[in-house]
Amino acid sequence: MQPKIITLNVNGRQHHAALTPNVTLLQALRDLGYTDVKNGCAKGDCGACAVLMDGKAVNSCLVLAWQADGAEITTDAGLGTMEYPHLLQEAFADTGAAQCGYCTPGMIIAAKALLDRNPNPSEEEIRTAISGNLCRCTGYSQIIQAIQLASERMSESANQRVSE
Repeated sequence: MQPKIITLNVNGRQHHAALTPNVTLLQALRDLGYTDVKNGCAKGDCGACAVLMDGKAVNSCLVLAWQADGAEITTDAGLGTMEYPHLLQEAFADTGAAQCGYCTPGMIIAAKALLDRNPNPSEEEIRTAISGNLCRCTGYSQIIQAIQLASERMSESANQRVSE
């Protein structure tokens, strides 16, 4: 198979890569150094490799890299920094939702996609949104609490901006 040059726009950075058609987005991202995208099952069952592709959460192990050519890709690391974490990242830390940390990037991506389309989800909606992500450490309680906390903080932040 002949490599094809594609453009991957990841976390605001543009990458050009010559990839064969069978390379997954997960493999391409890992090769580019995006280690926050985890290789859990490589078959779409665990959600550890979830990224936002043009705002929609996808399992990058199920997307061929050429399908992401020109798309805007956001990984967990693209949401915030250590100095300025995203409210979701902060809430995961504050509630102890990030135990071993392996599922955390994918969980945060699933939560971000949910909160982008529904800023005030019910617990049932949160459970549905993260149902494609497996966690072996937390029992999901802290993860759900983190998403609820982030939702509250985002609402408070939006209300503050409106009143200013």
